[in-house]
Amino acid sequence: MAISCKSTKTIASSGEISESISAKQLIRENAKQGAKFKTLQAKVKIDYTQDLQEQGYSVNLRMEKDRTIWINATLGLARAMITPDKVSFYDRINNQFFEGDYALLSNLLGVELNFEKVQSLLLGESLFNLKDGKYTASTNDKSYILQPKEQSALLELFLLLNPSHFKMDSQQLLQPLKKRYLQVDYLAYQDVDKEILPKDIKIIAIENNEEVIIAMEYKSVSLNEEVRFPFKIPSGFKEIILNDAP
Repeated sequence: MAISCKSTKTIASSGEISESISAKQLIRENAKQGAKFKTLQAKVKIDYTQDLQEQGYSVNLRMEKDRTIWINATLGLARAMITPDKVSFYDRINNQFFEGDYALLSNLLGVELNFEKVQSLLLGESLFNLKDGKYTASTNDKSYILQPKEQSALLELFLLLNPSHFKMDSQQLLQPLKKRYLQVDYLAYQDVDKEILPKDIKIIAIENNEEVIIAMEYKSVSLNEEVRFPFKIPSGFKEIILNDAP
């Protein structure tokens, strides 16, 4: 068992922008920063706002990269386990559970999700495989901007990369026909055992006139420790049935 020494520090975003950098160079530098850990543990403070109603949570996040994401709320009031095959969730406040595909998470954020996309969102990595498409590069005051050479009428995509470490500053997805917009901003990063990981994330999801805002703050992050993923849906809970997939 490898034990993390928990050397954590916030990364100053002070990289200089080069006007001559190409899209291929940006994609190559971004790929170098992909997560290399085997397991991750963190405490995460989550603020969730919908219809001007705000709720705050503290959760434990555990991850075995590419295999399992496990989230446990304070006092075990809610628990989720996400694998490449399914999403499982229960909450003791409403005595309900969900077990099925990614429709529950996709409905929440208004964009079709799978395990890779959820993991990438949590780690400051692109929701899309950048090697699959053709992109153009430009800049603004603080970031490099990648966008497809030909934007789709169904999905417009803008990826803002940090000039200091080439991970995401922001991911912005617009679905004009469905009146959906998703913006994931990475407000700060931290260096944990020589891996660059998010510290503060802000997610804004808009569908028609409804807006959901999720703020996440990662604390006490440690890597490559032994982790467990206990999960059992309590008996007598009512199943959440989804009527529509996104």
